[in-house]
Amino acid sequence: MIHMTGICKAFSSNQVLNGVEFELKNGEIHALMGENGAGKSTLMKILSGIHQKDSGSITVDGQEKIFKNVRDSEACGIHVIHQELNILPDLSVAENLFLGKELTYGFGILKRKEMQRQTYELLCKLGLDIDPKTRAGDLSVGKQQLVEIAKAIASDAKYIVMDEPTAALTDREIQTLFETVRELKSKGISFVYISHRMEEIFAICDRITILRDGQYAGVRNIPETNFDEIVAMMVGRELGERFPERNANIGEVKLSVRNLSASKAFDNVSFDLRKGEVLVFAGLMGSGRTEVAQTLFGHRKAQQGQIHIDGQSVSIKNPIQAMRHKIAFVTEDRKTEGLVLDFSIRDNIMLPNFDKTCRAGITQIQAEREFVQSFIEQLAIRTTNAELAAKSLSGGNQQKVVLAKWLGTDPDILILDEPTRGVDIGAKKEIYNIINQLAEAGVAILMISSELPEVIGMADRVLVMHEGRMTGEVTQENMTQEHIMHFATGGEKHVLH
Repeated sequence: MIHMTGICKAFSSNQVLNGVEFELKNGEIHALMGENGAGKSTLMKILSGIHQKDSGSITVDGQEKIFKNVRDSEACGIHVIHQELNILPDLSVAENLFLGKELTYGFGILKRKEMQRQTYELLCKLGLDIDPKTRAGDLSVGKQQLVEIAKAIASDAKYIVMDEPTAALTDREIQTLFETVRELKSKGISFVYISHRMEEIFAICDRITILRDGQYAGVRNIPETNFDEIVAMMVGRELGERFPERNANIGEVKLSVRNLSASKAFDNVSFDLRKGEVLVFAGLMGSGRTEVAQTLFGHRKAQQGQIHIDGQSVSIKNPIQAMRHKIAFVTEDRKTEGLVLDFSIRDNIMLPNFDKTCRAGITQIQAEREFVQSFIEQLAIRTTNAELAAKSLSGGNQQKVVLAKWLGTDPDILILDEPTRGVDIGAKKEIYNIINQLAEAGVAILMISSELPEVIGMADRVLVMHEGRMTGEVTQENMTQEHIMHFATGGEKHVLH
């Protein structure tokens, strides 16, 4: 058992954790939740020896411990699987599992077959059909996640921390992951499960600890709580309906796509998007949704097809041309594609908007500050200073900066690819409100989402893709998870009204 008591941590004058409590029992799956910036990551970094606590105590199996580094925590059986996996892609699965503890004959000669044999035995025990000789980078993200778990077990881990483990997994990979975690739980291994996906918490976890603003907000047994109570504990207020009501005022066709195809990505995609409509693309990962969005924004080359905006045929070969047609694209990967993390909040917002505050090629500093501040206030970006680096913000606020950057271009067509991925429940509601306000103002919105409750809660209409093809359309009257999944898994193509 792990017991963290009275944990405090400050970075300079910023108090990140203040008297936090956390308990992990043997053989349990314990969720850790809170808004972005609540202190979850810092608490787990203290548990794993990355950061040192300022005060408080950590006991493992009844003995107080001081973790000065990661090696100290791993010696106590604590292993962290980070959201950005620590797999070395050019090494084999076996080489990844034995990294740093290779078996040798001496003189640096590796016992490759023995390491492969032991890796195979371990993978079999976990029910994983993975060849130990496979290059790790050739595995799907889901299998890489399972290799990370195997790596932890090979290191005699008794406590495994998983940070947003399903963020990039398919539904099938999520089920495989859950089966593996439950099997290990039955053998006495404990898990800390960090996720913003409430459905997963209720599906797999035993207890949940909630942090709010760096403080301990409470712990609940999963069977004895509900969505509304957890949200209230996280945000300190009632959130109301999970998805805000909106008065759809759908107008004429803004964007018309016919027979659009891109090599090895998708084929023969056709649809219309209307002013004021929230049209959601659903489907499993790899179905081609993102590739369609990239092609509409000129980031990917179309092999064939026609695109019409306001009834006029257009050619979009690069993002500059897309922007000229007043198309904006919020990418699913904000950290590598949406933001320059080392740049300030101001610079990130201004990247596509310098023309808004330039006169005769000279930037008007005051106009730029006012432009940026207007979006910080409009989107409620939580920051004390627009000059702070974007990387200093929580995930939800980083996402708002990406939105601000593109809303500054005053788009007529807004493409949102997984706009709430890795965003806490409070920030999600704020983003949903922004989407609704834009739709009510007549912006045509094409949204991609892998979360079915979000799809149903936000869409006026759903188009479903499977293996690069459009397989179905679901309208409001028949919008259920079952219908969407029918099409997402390759069911017969038709329209459900």
